[in-house]
Amino acid sequence: MSEVAHKETHGFQTEVKQLLQLMIHSLYSNKEIFLRELVSNASDAADKLRFQALSDNALFENDGDLKVRVSVDKEANTITISDNGIGMTRDQVIEHLGTIAKSGTKEFFSNLTGDQAKDSKLIGQFGVGFYSAFIVADAVTVKTRAAGEDADRGVEWYSKGDGEFTIGDIEKAGRGTDVILHLKEEEKEFLDDWKVRSIITRYSDHIGIPVEMWKEGTPESEGPEGEKIPATEGQWEAINKGTALWTRDKSDISDEEYEEFYKSIAHDFEEPVKWVHNKVEGKTEYTSLLYIPKRAPFDLWNREVKSGIKLYVQRVFIMDDAEKFMPTYLRFVKGLVDSNDLPLNVSREILQDNKITQSIRSGNVKRVLQMLTRMGENSPEEYAAFWKEFGNVLKEGPAEDFANKDKIAKLFRFSSTHTDSAEQNVSLDDYIGRMKEGQDKIYYITADTFEAAKSSPHLEAFRKKGIEVLLMAERVDEWMMSHLTEYNEKQFQHVAKANIDLSELDDEETKKAHEETEKAFESFIERAKTALGDKVKDVKVSHRLTESPAVITTDEHDMNTQMAKLLEAAGQAVPETKYIFEVNPEHALVKRVADEADEALFKEWLEVLLDQATLAERGSLKNPAEYVSKLNKLLLQLGG
Repeated sequence: MSEVAHKETHGFQTEVKQLLQLMIHSLYSNKEIFLRELVSNASDAADKLRFQALSDNALFENDGDLKVRVSVDKEANTITISDNGIGMTRDQVIEHLGTIAKSGTKEFFSNLTGDQAKDSKLIGQFGVGFYSAFIVADAVTVKTRAAGEDADRGVEWYSKGDGEFTIGDIEKAGRGTDVILHLKEEEKEFLDDWKVRSIITRYSDHIGIPVEMWKEGTPESEGPEGEKIPATEGQWEAINKGTALWTRDKSDISDEEYEEFYKSIAHDFEEPVKWVHNKVEGKTEYTSLLYIPKRAPFDLWNREVKSGIKLYVQRVFIMDDAEKFMPTYLRFVKGLVDSNDLPLNVSREILQDNKITQSIRSGNVKRVLQMLTRMGENSPEEYAAFWKEFGNVLKEGPAEDFANKDKIAKLFRFSSTHTDSAEQNVSLDDYIGRMKEGQDKIYYITADTFEAAKSSPHLEAFRKKGIEVLLMAERVDEWMMSHLTEYNEKQFQHVAKANIDLSELDDEETKKAHEETEKAFESFIERAKTALGDKVKDVKVSHRLTESPAVITTDEHDMNTQMAKLLEAAGQAVPETKYIFEVNPEHALVKRVADEADEALFKEWLEVLLDQATLAERGSLKNPAEYVSKLNKLLLQLGG
């Protein structure tokens, strides 16, 4: 191999510098995962070559025996992970080893705490890949050549992980990549052949190609009866099973093997919460292995993020972002699909409208929803942890997957007035089981925060009558409810709508009292409509209030406040909503205003009450200074 030529020095992307420093100082308790990551990368390189060679067999360069080799050199203090996979060009080396091309990077760094143990878990959520080499190495050399390129088109990359790397041209006879780790003085334990073998067996036994290490030969020796035992030559020896884990029978796979396989394909430090492994035979034949992670990745809210599903066809890797096999609202699911029915030269275009693809996708969704349903029924604490991580993404389901809307809704958890706790642990089935006799709707409220929802004036009558209301305070909730109109034959009803009618739950005496009150306040209502004019859509007597003087509501078909705020935040033009102004005739302040003979003061008091109701509903006013000035003026008059 020739000397390095055309050498250049480049600076790492800023995020890479930060990640390197964090890994060097934070992953003290997970050092051995570097070997899992590098062996996994080497296996991926072999998978990619096998796929590309389907259309260009010359890429094999007369060597179709794909493998990963791990070797240690005690004198040089190095450990090397080599593969004869796809390899990299000079541009690819700069792209892949100098930057982190992953969304969520900013959020990742903003969540770091400075606590090594906590940051270690965060790094595991983010994924480390190649950079894990610097956990045990104070320098790393990468020698690579892309399959199909001439021997003199090899590339050498070198870095000490200190902010920059050098790259140059070399001659490399064989295709593929060698990653050479120059170990730190305190990491010499990884030069122990037995230790390296045990780590590979533990983490990489599932790799579908041989992972080999050198086995020393033995000299000629003498047997117990004096016979000569001939010498043996050293040879490369496969130390993993070399069969794809998902092709094995479920009964032969331990939980630990399932967990280590997940960590390898998801680049996650933590074990998955649940998994489901299915082999489907019949009209469509395929195997799926699907996992639910314990933690949400930092790019979870990026709906454009690549899917976590890998696609294999007849055990040949095809792609690692097979989004057609899992809907967007289940983008947190990791795993793989291996189909016997799709063609080996499958393309994204074929995947878009293929009936086989649709069948596999439908089966995957069914299994994930069943897995989550069982978790919710049998392991409520475990499910509560899952919901905290992924619940808001699952809420995208009713809009995206109409066919499974009820199954998805069954998985939802909410806060409610039943406990007044911010914990989201109330299912729709729980709610229906507690419905009052005669109640035919599922009542809910949306707000900016849990506190705002819990203290909304709209809840006063519901609390008085003992009717439970779901409290929704996530940004996605209002949008979700526009697609979720009913569950288990029960209609959803927003409590801020003007068409709320709880009179069916009242006794005759209460109904009669309400009628008398409305009749007594007819003149007040007419004065109020005149005074407020087009500031409101209508003025009504309210029987939904017990403590507040007034509240604003919207017509059944008008846009809710939260939906309007959601669209405004997205930069969309929103037509102005005219609210219905409802007053509480039993409130002392309303009675005081009703007795006001001065029409100018009557109007100012009504405007203050309207502004208060608007503030309670929207959380803000268009002109707060005007409201404060008007309120102060009226307070001074009361004091005089």
